Amino acid sequence: MTTYFISDLHLDDERPQITDLLLEFLAGPARDAAALYILGDLFESWIGDDDDAALAARVQGALAEFVASGTPAYFMAGNRDFLIGAHFAANTGVVLLDDPSVVEIEGRPYLLMHGDTLCSDDVAYQQFRRQVRDPAWQQQFLAQPLPQRRDFARHAREQSRLHTGTASAEIMDVADDAVEAVMRQHGIYRLIHGHTHRPATHYLLVDNEPAERIVLGDWYEQGSVLRIEDGHAQLLVWR
Repeated sequence: MTTYFISDLHLDDERPQITDLLLEFLAGPARDAAALYILGDLFESWIGDDDDAALAARVQGALAEFVASGTPAYFMAGNRDFLIGAHFAANTGVVLLDDPSVVEIEGRPYLLMHGDTLCSDDVAYQQFRRQVRDPAWQQQFLAQPLPQRRDFARHAREQSRLHTGTASAEIMDVADDAVEAVMRQHGIYRLIHGHTHRPATHYLLVDNEPAERIVLGDWYEQGSVLRIEDGHAQLLVWR
């Protein structure tokens, strides 16, 4: 059976057509899959599982219906929705994955990551990531009222756009040594990740072992899907 991987949808009220596209995908080809893996940045921002926004409720409802139909779904947090937690999982039936995680697809092991930790040359981002992933910081943030959290999320998105616009392409991409190190650490030489929005399949050697790195695309203009079926991995544009 087919297994699907998606990431970097960045669902937001400003792009309702992409939310519609996801819901079509969940109701269409993904419904017959063996599993669906969402590798981060499902939302443009996630300010906590208590978010009462209509978009959050709509997507959670669609995922709950999808899982109830019989297809398991797995979610790994990205740099935009790292506050998705246990209540989201309970509301949707989606299984939360650690980053990184090793999964078996058709009898073969794959290493799954969001991909942001691989961008080790982007020192400013890595410093920010350590701050917001700290449990004490998260506890303090989630204790704030929803409007205050929304203001922070808007400001963080603006800062991210500024950083993306000024940082070099090389710094924003993954570092080869980081890729090799994580493959070596886990002893897995097939890696799937998102984050960089640069869909491609890269072939390399790690300690003389043939290795493969598949990068998922974003959903800014269209759907980008990785399909694995009968041992063959294919990056597809959906709609």
